[in-house]
Amino acid sequence: MLDSQTKKIKVLIADDERGARLALEVPLRLSGYSVTAVASGREAIELGRQGRFDVVLTDVFMPDIGGLDVIREFRRVSPETKVIAMTAQGSLEIALEAISEGAVDFIAKPFDIEQVMSVVERAAEQTQAAPDENEAQLSDSGLIGHSPQMVRVYKLTVYAARTDTTVLIEGESGTGKELVARSIHRYSRRAARPFTAINCSALTETLLESELFGYAKGSFTGANADRPGLFESTNGGTILLDELGTTGPSLQTSLLRVLQEKEVRRVGEHEPRKVDVRIIGATNTNLAQLVERGEFRADLFYRLSVLRIKLPPLRERGLEDLKLLVRHFLKKYGAGLQIADEALALLARCTWPGNVRELEHAIEHAVAVCANHLVRVSDLPEHIVAQVPPAVRAATAQRPLALIDDRPTLDELSRRYIQLILAEAEGNKSRAAEVLGINRRTLYRYLETNGAHAQDGEPDDNDSIASSAEN
Repeated sequence: MLDSQTKKIKVLIADDERGARLALEVPLRLSGYSVTAVASGREAIELGRQGRFDVVLTDVFMPDIGGLDVIREFRRVSPETKVIAMTAQGSLEIALEAISEGAVDFIAKPFDIEQVMSVVERAAEQTQAAPDENEAQLSDSGLIGHSPQMVRVYKLTVYAARTDTTVLIEGESGTGKELVARSIHRYSRRAARPFTAINCSALTETLLESELFGYAKGSFTGANADRPGLFESTNGGTILLDELGTTGPSLQTSLLRVLQEKEVRRVGEHEPRKVDVRIIGATNTNLAQLVERGEFRADLFYRLSVLRIKLPPLRERGLEDLKLLVRHFLKKYGAGLQIADEALALLARCTWPGNVRELEHAIEHAVAVCANHLVRVSDLPEHIVAQVPPAVRAATAQRPLALIDDRPTLDELSRRYIQLILAEAEGNKSRAAEVLGINRRTLYRYLETNGAHAQDGEPDDNDSIASSAEN
């Protein structure tokens, strides 16, 4: 429950979609917030000039004035207001720009109402952070996707870039861990200094130690001259240590010294050398489980994981992200090429153990063997096609669009929304009908049709949910 002070918080919602406004307004009102909802960025800016709001929830893409303009205007006229950006078209660049313009958070659509409530509550308790005048400009990150999981990655990447803390990037092979690390570096104060990536599993521990820390002349056979290691050569910049889970105890101890003391000791030397390097770790194994088994130092794990970014596997990111990635790789490897519906449907049924990297290689292969301007199933690599059972391949070829279209229907959206309002109204159908803007008997009829029963009277009008909502 909200305390008496929280109940006075004024929230402004700006979204051109009526359903989105209602989905936010109702639970916020029921939680005790004072809510004003408008259908355009222009209206939001006008209200912001007339009076103070504590929190603003604004859609990024609106027909007249977009959410980024709303953020800029509130930052100018009411810098203490906390602005939260929302969009169904998330990307690292949009998240970066929204946050650099002054937004305190970034929410992906379709949103989880519990997440929204948590974000609003947190925003209301925060003090507006001072804007950074040297915020990085937009650039192509190489990260593609609008799914909520990827939007969270974008947000954490932006937050990481604005600090100098250590970061641990987790995710299966091929999910884009190095792209995230490079983006953190690119948008950080270290952007003008070197970025170095090294795969810890590619070298023996002895070779890896000499690569990272350098060595003195004569320290071992073949050491004919002093050589600085990667930590020294990357001084002032960022170093990515990939596949950290493969490192041994000795190297883990040395890495901990770098993090704690900001110094390295070359192999064969006794005097340490100071370095200023940001360390980003990456792993496709669960380091927490390795710590439990005694295979990874707990103190190193906690120093590395001050900020953790979890990259989702491709199979969990949804159809829209897959489509975006396919279009991106078609543009990269075969400008002007399109993909047939049945080929896209088949790609949507794959499990992608190699994740985005595997998808990229599949599209590159298809572009190379494509005989015309349309990529077909026959152009895809055989091992990709073999992932899908023959019966499913046959059904996909007959009904490709039906198989790949996982968007909810209007009826399904209506059902979900009515259930939400009924839950917020604690089962009170009269109050729910009032919030929905429909006749009470119409609500009864809808519930009866969907397996529920009206409790006080039979409906006697012929309105539908959709038509009543429109009216």
